[in-house]
Amino acid sequence: MNDYLLALLLGIVEGVTEFLPVSSTAHLRIAEALLGVDLSNGYWKMFSIVIQLGAILCLPIYFRRRIAEFLSTFPHGADNRRSFIEHPVTLTLVAFVCTAGPAFLLTKIIGKHLESLFIMTTSLIVGGVVMWVVDVLYDRRREIFISLGHRTDAMEHMTLPQAIWIGLCQILSAVFPGTSRSMATIAAGQIAGMSRAAALEFSFFLSIPTMVAATGYDLLKSLRHRPGAAGEIGIAPANLHEWIVLIIGFVISFIVAYVVVAWFMRWVRQRGFVPFAVYRILLGAAVLVWALKSVS
Repeated sequence: MNDYLLALLLGIVEGVTEFLPVSSTAHLRIAEALLGVDLSNGYWKMFSIVIQLGAILCLPIYFRRRIAEFLSTFPHGADNRRSFIEHPVTLTLVAFVCTAGPAFLLTKIIGKHLESLFIMTTSLIVGGVVMWVVDVLYDRRREIFISLGHRTDAMEHMTLPQAIWIGLCQILSAVFPGTSRSMATIAAGQIAGMSRAAALEFSFFLSIPTMVAATGYDLLKSLRHRPGAAGEIGIAPANLHEWIVLIIGFVISFIVAYVVVAWFMRWVRQRGFVPFAVYRILLGAAVLVWALKSVS
């Protein structure tokens, strides 16, 4: 397949799936396998990192007004009743630290699981079931979740225990690719008594430092290797052609992700996450069957 078309398709896949609770990592690996991309090739490993960064960078632009609002009201909030530790900016950083510390320590385990299609498909199915159960219970028994935590209809009303809980749950998405970072944080937020909209918005805000740190670290490791030399994570582009392919994937991922975020925010206010849970289960089952047939 033409490299430019391949970059376009992978950019679309990354942009569509990065912020939906369906696991962009699993979708990229599946798409690369179906499109015949050499997953051991250092350049394409680095390509996956860069297009993920492109999707992430749409968030500061989309949420620029909310970010400016939070920064302008720091540290006591718009109503001047919040403490430093209860402000959304602080809670986002607390959740990030709760994820980043353990995830860094588990780097070797994470590396072993990244290429495992079996781990990804299992995580897709299990995560879909968890999301389905949590979302259905949220509609029918929301008072149960609220009793476990604190009723929260907006990020401005979040508590420190909620932020810590969500940050710890996000570790699952780092250790088990296919779990989906957004699925873990959204479900964790609902269990802690947050509304769908509040849980989703916090998931987006938390992904900014989390994913910038993760992809930035991987990208730095990639660029430190000489062009043409194999690296643990990947290698930098070696010529103009590879740079153009990379730019195409980055730009497409950014544009598609921006559109998806805007759509998803509107969707959640009117509907739940069950359709995404069903999709995860069906996709995981289909890919698992396909993988088992390929091995046999």
